[in-house]
Amino acid sequence: MNKKKRLQLTSLGIVGVLIIVLGGIILSGHQKSTATSGSVKTVNVGVVGATDDPIWKEINKQLAKENINAKVKVFSDGEALNQATANGQIDINSFQHYAFLKQEEQQKHYKFAVIGQTYIQPLNIYSKKIKSVKDLKDGDKIAIPNNPTNAGRALKVLEKAGLIKTNPAKGYSPTLTDITSNPKHLKIIEVDPAAILKLLPNFAAGITNANFVQANHMNPEKDAIYQIAPNLKDPYNKPWINILVTRESEKNNPTFKKVVKAYNSKAVYDLIKKEYQGVDVPAFNY
Repeated sequence: MNKKKRLQLTSLGIVGVLIIVLGGIILSGHQKSTATSGSVKTVNVGVVGATDDPIWKEINKQLAKENINAKVKVFSDGEALNQATANGQIDINSFQHYAFLKQEEQQKHYKFAVIGQTYIQPLNIYSKKIKSVKDLKDGDKIAIPNNPTNAGRALKVLEKAGLIKTNPAKGYSPTLTDITSNPKHLKIIEVDPAAILKLLPNFAAGITNANFVQANHMNPEKDAIYQIAPNLKDPYNKPWINILVTRESEKNNPTFKKVVKAYNSKAVYDLIKKEYQGVDVPAFNY
């Protein structure tokens, strides 16, 4: 081989080495970028409606320190959300209370686990005609929600107020036919919960959800003529505490536990107290 060819090959060798080295640097840089972007763990969280947006924004501020992001997906229907959780599309759902969860598990045989508590929404008695439940007269009409879960809860509110008694065997979900004592002969009528406050002039009193109270520019605490204190130690309140739910197989997932910890933080507690003004009451203490 002559001297000229040897120089050409040597030059080609150097170029080849440079290409390999540069390629390695580019590849290494690409790999590093992918690892960085992929290091943030995404947890798919399902909710119903957008009312909890401020809460999840605050939660994500805290989760950022742990390289975790709660990706919130909004559903219009709780039953569909539970199904999405069961099939793995959603990691954690945050919309239901213990009573609704129990009903869903009994009917659909889901294998779910409660991994945290969020808040309780009061279900109080309101009126445009009287100032106290003691003012109710014989035969007065009372409106309650027409969906089974909240209707049962409303009857338990009336029972707690000393107005009726229900069959103990029905637990926290009695129906109108389970009323065993009604000394004032109250006419309890099931109505669309969203319409109850607007229909109050036609009733002596009505019971509806706190979110509808807020939508009607009322305060669940100040405007109620009877309310059950949202004491977390009161057994009455237990079924109505909203919860964080995942699949039974994921109940010990360490990432999910960090999401619960962020939710049950003082920052979120303070936010709920300030922003929701009695519509939501934290179901964890500080």
